[in-house]
Amino acid sequence: MSITSEQRKHFRTLGHKLNPLVTVAGKGLTENLQLEVDRALEDHELIKVKFSIADRDTKKQLIRELCNVVEAEIVQEVGHIVLMYRPSLEANPKLSNILRATGQ
Repeated sequence: MSITSEQRKHFRTLGHKLNPLVTVAGKGLTENLQLEVDRALEDHELIKVKFSIADRDTKKQLIRELCNVVEAEIVQEVGHIVLMYRPSLEANPKLSNILRATGQ
């Protein structure tokens, strides 16, 4: 799965107003955290995840690992916040950040 530069720009615009739904902290990528990110992506398609980890290399490694596990694409990384996208199999127009923004 890869997104085009136009999609990336659109998703960044949509993600600007979103708040982080999940925070990754000292315990790292626990199974429950991975399940929560997976559920959030299935519901919302476009989410923000906050990484409260001081070491930059560790943070980047955890970001890549989480994206691989939940099969999501990184749209944008700014500081400790990552905007992630994964298309839903059956997007709910009331929950999907993508569909709500386009009015579908």
